[in-house]
Amino acid sequence: MGYLICSKCRVYYKMESGESKKDFTSNCDCGSKLRYVENLDIVDPSWKQSIFRKKPTIKEILTNKLQSISFGINDNIISPIIRFWHNLRNKFHNTKNWNNHYNSPYGMQNSLINTIQAELNFNNIQWIIIIPVIMVITLILANNHGILTLLIFVLLAAVGYLTKEPVVGAKNAIVAGAISFFFGSLLTGSFLSIIPFTMLGAINGAVCGFIGGYIQTRYN
Repeated sequence: MGYLICSKCRVYYKMESGESKKDFTSNCDCGSKLRYVENLDIVDPSWKQSIFRKKPTIKEILTNKLQSISFGINDNIISPIIRFWHNLRNKFHNTKNWNNHYNSPYGMQNSLINTIQAELNFNNIQWIIIIPVIMVITLILANNHGILTLLIFVLLAAVGYLTKEPVVGAKNAIVAGAISFFFGSLLTGSFLSIIPFTMLGAINGAVCGFIGGYIQTRYN
């Protein structure tokens, strides 16, 4: 037992049995540091009794952390995927209302291509970011610098981070990964593995870019 006091607010709190000063935060709500005393001999009788905030328990910290992660996943991953799916479904649903021009084979083909292009929205590819990344990754792959290959994943994640949005980040990183892995195969003479290597680059870009974009939206 003992007392916690705040000299600035001129208040004190009498701790109950089983409580310790470690259970409470270091500062009062006013910002002043709390002091622990064994008795109130140094306290002016005019001081009033008050209550100070306790530190959150491990259970409360974990619960808040899980809730924060859950909200982040919902806002930055699940919701964009749902919006993407609804937009894509609506665009394909609107094709049922094509006029005679679009009912022609040429019109149907153009409309379908335009629909996919509009949804994928590759107009937001940020070449000023991904071109340097493509060059660096290509050089790493061409020279096979061992541990430096781990830098590839960091660079692809950085592309997603700099685009500031998970889906857009994934698109940019897919382009960066596919192109760099394609040129990496050419420079190393692995002509038979160009297609699978390019697909591997696109997959790495999608995953790393999405993670980078998620980190940007989650922590900034």
